[in-house]
Amino acid sequence: MKTIILVASLFLFVVTPELSEVRKQYTNAIDSKANAEKFYKLLESVSKEDSKTLVAYKGASIALQAKFSPKKEDKKKQFIEGTQLLDFALKNDAKNLEIRLIRLSIQENTPKIMKYKGNIAEDKQFIVSNFSKQNNSLKEFVKLYLKQSKVFSAEEKATMQ
Repeated sequence: MKTIILVASLFLFVVTPELSEVRKQYTNAIDSKANAEKFYKLLESVSKEDSKTLVAYKGASIALQAKFSPKKEDKKKQFIEGTQLLDFALKNDAKNLEIRLIRLSIQENTPKIMKYKGNIAEDKQFIVSNFSKQNNSLKEFVKLYLKQSKVFSAEEKATMQ
């Protein structure tokens, strides 16, 4: 009986990360292996049943691990695992602008050899068309991404300021 109570209490104390913290760590994850690992650890407990936005970030965290993996085989395996999770999240929440932004950021910054660039135009158009409908914190996050993105034109960036 004590074991059942202990296991049940562990599930109750698994805390899903705050979206603001996830966004902050996502922007830093690309800078170093330590940051990528910290970002991955933050999302390690996220499962497919959680918020699809968090699932997408978890997929991105796995894909980002590939950048710092020393072995070519591990890079490819991690990248595929991460992008499959990201695509799962988008398939289950196709109208989620933040998930599309995550996918766009991965696709924009992935080497061509990985062959994961097929949705850039689609995601960009979705973001431009739906930007005004988002909450302020997400708008600010998008604006932060726009500063370094090369896929958005100056005119498109201006419409989202």
